[in-house]
Amino acid sequence: MKDADWDRLVRQLRRGDCTPLLGAGASSGRLPTGKQLSQKFAGIYKYPFTDVHNLPRVMHYAVTANGDPVDLKHQVCSYLREYKPPADDPPPPIDPHEVLAQFPIRTFLTTNYDDFMAHALLQEKSCRKNPTSTSPKWWDTEEKEPHIELPTHEEPLIYHLHGRWDDPGSLVLTDDDYLTYLVNMVEARAANDQPPLPSTVIRAMTSHPLLFVGYSLQDWNFRVLFHGLLKAMPLIMRRRHISVQLMPDLNESVADAGERAREYLEKYLNDWSITIFIGSTQEFFEQLRGRM
Repeated sequence: MKDADWDRLVRQLRRGDCTPLLGAGASSGRLPTGKQLSQKFAGIYKYPFTDVHNLPRVMHYAVTANGDPVDLKHQVCSYLREYKPPADDPPPPIDPHEVLAQFPIRTFLTTNYDDFMAHALLQEKSCRKNPTSTSPKWWDTEEKEPHIELPTHEEPLIYHLHGRWDDPGSLVLTDDDYLTYLVNMVEARAANDQPPLPSTVIRAMTSHPLLFVGYSLQDWNFRVLFHGLLKAMPLIMRRRHISVQLMPDLNESVADAGERAREYLEKYLNDWSITIFIGSTQEFFEQLRGRM
């Protein structure tokens, strides 16, 4: 990111002209990583294959062993809500949710199950805020669009694209869940229809620049959103977005692997008007707070 990118982002945040889209990295240090969660449930259900880090596949196996997908999702939500980080792993010094809660943003999008964004908004002292949290019935293409009040910066909307832990049945968790979610998006696009999301959410994604926080190009969540949602919406090309990108694991045997990877990321995302910050969520918010 160049100085001009930072200056533009600061202006947009201050006037609430921005829609954050939060991924797993936004909750780093407060919840287990996807890999850790996968390994935990691979152990519980004695997953017999080697890819114990593949969360959707592990959970697909766990559903087969459990026999009840909703019961498994209750298990996952209970584990996440009760999770305590290791004593030797202190919480991060900056909470991205608390930083974003300070701005007059009207809509927050997230693929995370947690309620950290809602809690941060309720605790914000500069302005009394009363957020509404909801999630889609992604498994039901016949579901009529629910009525959602037009959000304001005092009553913002938090839309959990992949479900929330207050409603375990809404979680997008297993291989089948992700396939159903993606197929419904693709079918809507093929029918020249909007994705199965409320019009309020569609407007938040198309009329404001997006700030992707806590994603990786190799993250399945990011790929579903990018290919299933964003490519179906040509209006996003009118704004310049920002993505906080974790650098994928590099092949150290390749000369200049880091530079090659950076060039690839910049070219890949620049085609979609996305400027990238390569680094951790903490590094990004440290710089943002300093520039404010």
